[in-house]
Amino acid sequence: QVQLVESGGGLVQPGGSLRLSCAASGVTLSNYAMSWHRQAPGKERESVARITSDGGSIIYADSVKGRFSISRDNAKNMVYLQMNSLKPEDTAVYYCKAQNWLRAYWGLGTEVTVSS
Repeated sequence: QVQLVESGGGLVQPGGSLRLSCAASGVTLSNYAMSWHRQAPGKERESVARITSDGGSIIYADSVKGRFSISRDNAKNMVYLQMNSLKPEDTAVYYCKAQNWLRAYWGLGTEVTVSS
């Protein structure tokens, strides 16, 4: 059974940092491009960052460029999202996704709240 489990969310003040982790089981992440997505209350889910299977190419949404950093450790079957200079508009549930040409898997999400 494939599982992606996000962790590291929580309440943080504006300007603060959080590091999200995505742990995989039942699947070898090195065979998948990985991405982080978020969904704020009342809004559609949006892509935040994406990294290719070998880590050679990374894309960020304009709203997080220069503040967020996606990385992966294929040996540990993990993906990370370092979030710095957080803003209230970053408040959302954050999801990781594994995707290749054949299939895609989603985690259940971790909640991030940026508030003073």
